[in-house]
Formats: sequence, structure tokens, C-alpha cells
Amino acid sequence: MTHQQALAFGLVGVTICLFIWGRFRYDLVSLGALLASVLIGVTPARKAFDGFANEVVVIIACALVVSAGFARSGVVEALLRPLVPRLKTPATQVPVFAAVTAMLSMATKNVGALAILMPLAMQTARRTKTSPSYLLMPMSFAALLGGLVTLVGTSPNIIVSQVRQDLFGKPFGMYDFAPVGLGLAALGVLFVSFAYRLLPAGRLPSETMGEAMAGAPYVTEVEVPSEWPLDKRRIADLHKLGQGDVSVMALIRGGRRQASPHANRNVEPGDRLLLEGNQHALDQLIARAKLKLTRSDRPVTTEEPSDEVRVVEAVVGPGSALIGQSAQRLDLHGEHGLNLVAVSRSGYRLRQTLRSVRFRSGDVVILQGGERNMPGAFKDLGLLPLAEREVRLGGIRRVLAPVAILAAAMIAIAFHLAPVAICFFAAAVAMVAIGGLRMREAYAALDGPVLVLIGALIPVGEAIHATGGADLVAGWLSQLLGPAPPLVSLGTIMLLAMISAPFMHNAPTVLVFGPIAAGLAQRLHFNPDAFLMAVAAGAASDFLTPIGHQCNTLVMAPGGYRFSDYPRLGAPLSVAVLIVGSLLISAIWGLRP
Repeated sequence: MTHQQALAFGLVGVTICLFIWGRFRYDLVSLGALLASVLIGVTPARKAFDGFANEVVVIIACALVVSAGFARSGVVEALLRPLVPRLKTPATQVPVFAAVTAMLSMATKNVGALAILMPLAMQTARRTKTSPSYLLMPMSFAALLGGLVTLVGTSPNIIVSQVRQDLFGKPFGMYDFAPVGLGLAALGVLFVSFAYRLLPAGRLPSETMGEAMAGAPYVTEVEVPSEWPLDKRRIADLHKLGQGDVSVMALIRGGRRQASPHANRNVEPGDRLLLEGNQHALDQLIARAKLKLTRSDRPVTTEEPSDEVRVVEAVVGPGSALIGQSAQRLDLHGEHGLNLVAVSRSGYRLRQTLRSVRFRSGDVVILQGGERNMPGAFKDLGLLPLAEREVRLGGIRRVLAPVAILAAAMIAIAFHLAPVAICFFAAAVAMVAIGGLRMREAYAALDGPVLVLIGALIPVGEAIHATGGADLVAGWLSQLLGPAPPLVSLGTIMLLAMISAPFMHNAPTVLVFGPIAAGLAQRLHFNPDAFLMAVAAGAASDFLTPIGHQCNTLVMAPGGYRFSDYPRLGAPLSVAVLIVGSLLISAIWGLRP
């Protein structure tokens, strides 16, 4: 072992220990590792930031934006809506949600697919009194395995493709992963459909501050458009569309207001309705019923044409100019360029029209306005903006365009019309350009810590290869595994990646083990592609901890899981994936070149 090799391995070893320790954020650890690699001389200073310009980072970032735009369209929820009421027990809910999550992960980033379906799964769990712990972890594991099917489904596939290009001059294609990935995804869905019973039932989810805020009931005012496409037009039908989470507080027709209209009362074009419910439920009903907010279509004041229109929550402070006044009397729109979208008052059910509500201290209001104009208007009115969180209420949803953009990107990649990075970059730009996402939402969709982690560790991983360290380890492994059958060597590489990923994240796992696996295969005269596939499958099969992959972290609080719950379902699934995955890779890719 040379001095440079020792330094490179020492740096990687310290980095892995810090990942396992968990005392510091993993993105901070990766940045520290990059700085240390430059200072000790294993990474040339001119190449220190090459990782951030790498196509891997671009593809992952753009895939996250495209996934967020696809989620915003609501098309998945619309397709599942007829099926969901029939899912009344965990025995039917788990297979359906796991299968849909796996299939969606094949087209979008796996964490994006999971985020799209989690709200629907939680609603179903509440409606049927099913424990969320039965649904969410199986969905997370299905998302991980579904992501194995395509290049952009999971980060390990993208990174191992780049490793192949660096080593052999040609990356993996978009669907090269499909034969193995489809088999493992089917195995995972079948397994969790029965093994979900290993999970604890009755766990109460940990509620976040954002969820607590989102649960507050708001009153908003909507108008029935002149050409209303809805077939069923009774109050009861609106209640049904709102899944019992939205109440019709009043119906206003021809200037006359009827409080608490009867369920059989017909709703006609031109009517105005006062609706009460939490922000998410109101947004869903307005979108499903094709209703229109009465005030949000009025133009708001913007300082620049490029300013975005934002929807923000605020509290009426003790000295606010709103106290005792109404929106109509204050002329919020004319004087301050703001539209009043909704009002929430604790312990009191509002039945007046929004423009006639007299505000009290402590009221929570949702206001629409220009992003640069809002701070000054809030200061003048004595409003205290709430903690930053995404607020959507009656905004325009693009349904077909995001689906078309995603489909076009997948087709372009399949027929090699352009490189993967260019296809997804074009899709991300188009998603924002057509209004599928605002720029602020696109930035929010980017997983900064993961992008920093990958960008910082790419040069560190390359240092192992550049110093000859990967060949050195491959030589040791070849001596150890040389007498063993080829399938055992392949399974060992997958096992090492599978064990490492939960503790050091899947990105550094692929960066470290990818060159080692390829070197081992060459020394033993095996097919390097099969061993690279084993690394990708092993690193993506992170079922043992909540910290190795964002999907597992995402479901931890809503599912009420503890650290020890993950191995209960994840350990037997890992064994099954290891055995079946090794056999599939061997059969499909072949172990001999």
C-alpha cells in the first residue's frame, strides 16, 4: 500500500465512521471529507469541485423537480380515487399502495413517488381506522425497489452508470436495469403484502409543527363557474367529494345567504359557497369540484413583472389595523394589493362572507399577494406571518402537461434522442415554464443535503480509484473469493453494499464499492457489468435503518416508527433480495464476459 493509498483509505474510513456516528449532518461530513482530501493531496485542487458539475447531480436535481411537478398535477390521485373507497382492510390496502408506489417509482424519483402517495395513504388509513404503520414502511420499501427499474428511479443507478462510464467509457442505458429491477420490485411487493403483519399496529404518528398548523379549520368562499362540468350538483355530493373533511357553511344565491344548507339542496352555476375545512382538504375539494375562489382571480400588486404571486398564512396581531374591521371596509385589495383567501378563528365557526368578516386578534388569515409587496403590507397591517410552509388553496393545476412532459422525457431517453441529463434538464425547465411548478416550489423540491453529499463525495470516491486503492482492495478480495463459486463472489459484493448503505448512505457506498467491484470482476475474469449491477441493487436495498435513505426517513414520523421497527420487516426482505437478486443478475447479465 502506497502513502497516497493509505491517505485515501484513511479519509474514507474516517468519513464512514462519522456517518455511522451520526453526530454531524452527513452533508457537512461530506464537505469536510472533500476539503480534507484536497489538503492531504489525494484530490487535486483543480478537480475539487468537479463533482458538483457531474451529470449525476444534474440528473438527480432535475428528476426531483419533474417528480414534484408530476405530484402537483394530482393525476395519480385522480386515477386512484375510484379504487380507494374499496380498500377497507390492510390486506387490500398494503398490496395496492405498495404496487402503485413501486410502479410510480419506475417513472419518477423514488422519494418523489412516495411523497405523492403518502397523503392518500394517510387519508385511507384514517377513514378505515387502519394503523399507518401497516402502510407506510411497505410503501417506502416498494419505492426503493421500484426505483431499481430505471436509471433515474434511484441515485445508486445514476451513480453506478457514471462509474461504468468512467471505467469503461460507456454508461448504462435508461432501461438496462429493468430486467433485474422488475423482478426485485415484484418480489418486494409480494413480500410486504403478507409480511406487513410483522410491523407494530396501533402506533400513533408523530405530528410535525407543519401538520399541526395544517389541521386548523379555515373558511373560504368559492364561486360555482357558469359552465360547471360536475354531473352531481347537490350539497351532499360536495360533502362526498370532500371525503367528509369539508363542510358547506352557507350558500349565497342572488344576494341571499342560507346557512347550513340541506344535503339535498341543489347547487347552481353562479352560486357562492362558504366552505370550512383544513387547507389541504379545501384545496382538494376545489380542484375536484372545479370550483373557483371568489377573490383569488383579482390581480395583485407586484413590483416587478417577474415577481411570483404567493399565498401566505398570517396571524392578526394584538395591535393590528385589521381588528374590528372587515376586508371590504379596509379595501385590502385596493390599498395593499392583497386578496383575502381564507380565515380561521379558534373556537368559532364563521358563517359570514369573507369580505364582511370583522377580524379579531388571533385570527389566522390566508392572503394572496406579490412576494415583494407582502412584507411591507404585513408590517403596515400588523400581521405576523406564520412559519414558512407550503400553502395551496385553489391554485391552478396543470394536469395533462406534467404527464406529457414526463412521458416525453422517458421516450426521448428510451430512443436515445439525447443524453439523460439533457432530457431531464429540459423536462425540469418545461415543468416550470408551463406553470406546473413555480420557481420557489422547484427550489424547494431540490434535496440540498443529498445533492451536496453526492457532489462532495464524487472526488473523494475517485481518489480511491486514482491512487490505485480500488485495484488494491480488488486484489485482496480476489485472493479471498478466488476459490469460491462465481455466484458467491457476486453475492458477497451485493451483501457488502447492502450492509454499508444504511450507515454511510447509498451514494458513497456506490462511489466506493463500484470501482472495487469492477476491479474484482476483471481479476477473476467475470463480467464487470454484473458486479456493478450487484453494487447498485445492494446499495438501493436499504431496509434496515431510517437514516440511510430519504424514503425511510420520510415515513418514520407519520408511521410512528422506532429505529428497531425497520429490521423487523427489512431484515427478511434484505435476505430475500440478496438471494433472488444474485440469481437474477447471474441469469440476465451472465457472470462470464
